[in-house]
Order: sequence, then C-alpha cells, then structure tokens
Amino acid sequence: MSAAQGGDGAPAALVLGLGNLLCADDGLGIIALEVLRRRYEIPAGVCLVDGGTLGLALLPILESAERVWILDAVAADAPPGTLISLEGEAVEPALRDRLSPHQIGVADLLDAMHWRETWPAQLRVLGLVPASFALHIGLSPTVAAGLEPLLATVVAELAAAGHALRLRTGGPDDPLARAGDPAARALGL
Repeated sequence: MSAAQGGDGAPAALVLGLGNLLCADDGLGIIALEVLRRRYEIPAGVCLVDGGTLGLALLPILESAERVWILDAVAADAPPGTLISLEGEAVEPALRDRLSPHQIGVADLLDAMHWRETWPAQLRVLGLVPASFALHIGLSPTVAAGLEPLLATVVAELAAAGHALRLRTGGPDDPLARAGDPAARALGL
C-alpha cells in the first residue's frame, strides 16, 4: 500500500489494482496501478493498493475508503482493448463474470460489503476488455494500446473528486527513463 490517508487515517480515495501479472491481460489492474505510482505524485488522502488476487483479504481496506476505483480487466461485449467504466448497479454483474480465478474473490468481496452494509459512497470500475489470459508476463498489444486512455480516465476522475495527481518529472521513477529496465519491460511499463 502506498500514499497517505485522510485525517482520520482512512483514505478518502482508494485506487485498487486487481489481477495476476502471470496471465497476460489479467495483470492490467496491477500494471495500471504501478504506472500511476511511478508517473504521478500521489496526494494525501489517496491510497494506491496492489490487491493482486487477494479477494476477501481486501475487505478492511475497501470498507475504510469513501470512494473506490477498481482497476481490472473487465468482460464486456466489446472488442479487446475497449475502455470500460462502470458505477453503481452495473459493477456487481460485471465483476461476477469470472474472467479469471481472482474474480471469484472479488465477487465474494462485493457480497461481504453488502452483508456488512459497508458499501463505499462511490465505487467505480475502470478497465479494458482483455484479449488474452495466456500464461505470459505483459499485456497483449491491443490491451497495452488502451492503457494510456485508461490512465487518463483515472487521473481525470481523481481530479474531479478533488484529488489532483501531479506528474513527476525526470529521475529514476520516471517510467520513460526506465524503458530499458528489464523489470519494467516484464511489467509492460
């Protein structure tokens, strides 16, 4: 987990990246989160969490946030790489279409929040329609091409919610400066 919390220790905004980096486009949420972390200065009150495939273990983190953005691959009747934005009643059905094993845990997580009546004030899912879940590190070319529009959407929505991210310039955390780094290439950065 990184970035600061709000005044009471709870994040006002939580950006949760989900997925499995070993299964191609299933790693989208984690890769998008890592690019945000490296590219932007994260303001107080915003928390970035690599949720990987944790499922119910994420419940306390989700319950503590006012606003939540989940970044993940999302099944939809659209071509691979299409940007998907869901909110409200559209979230649960979309995340119940299990694209990969980690989404079983996501469905359980949503159910637990309902049972405990701890649904956040705002829950959004932003993602891309996947092209492949093959055993492969890195995004498919089609989904990789949609990464920048996804990131722009997250940054714009956070800014609209009062949490402007500032672009980092230069230095070792600059993703463009790390283009030759084998670890960055493996993550699709």
